[in-house]
Amino acid sequence: MDERRLFSRVLLANQAQLRCNDTVWQTTLLDISLNGALIERPKQFTPSNQAMQLSFTIGDSDIQLHMETQLVHQKDNLLGLACSHIDVESISHLRRLIELNVGDPSLLDRELALFIDTHNQGK
Repeated sequence: MDERRLFSRVLLANQAQLRCNDTVWQTTLLDISLNGALIERPKQFTPSNQAMQLSFTIGDSDIQLHMETQLVHQKDNLLGLACSHIDVESISHLRRLIELNVGDPSLLDRELALFIDTHNQGK
């Protein structure tokens, strides 16, 4: 299979929250990249085109990451979320998490530049 991913993914198994308006679902974060995340479909989840906030804590720390996302695909019991906005503090922590797992700072720098370019095109 031809790998077309532009962003390195970090495999995780963290508890996470997905929020849409006043509804909050508990879920499991399976992997994350600068551009989005893959999560388990929460119980009683109803698909929405609205923005959803994904939040989780990194490992054995008190560092919280928050990412505004859009649902881009569903398959079986999985939801693919694309990052539409992330605050500076969260992206700094996410960058460090990916850097520790990828092991190639130059690759991460290229991905970060691509992420910034991609998200600035809509402005």
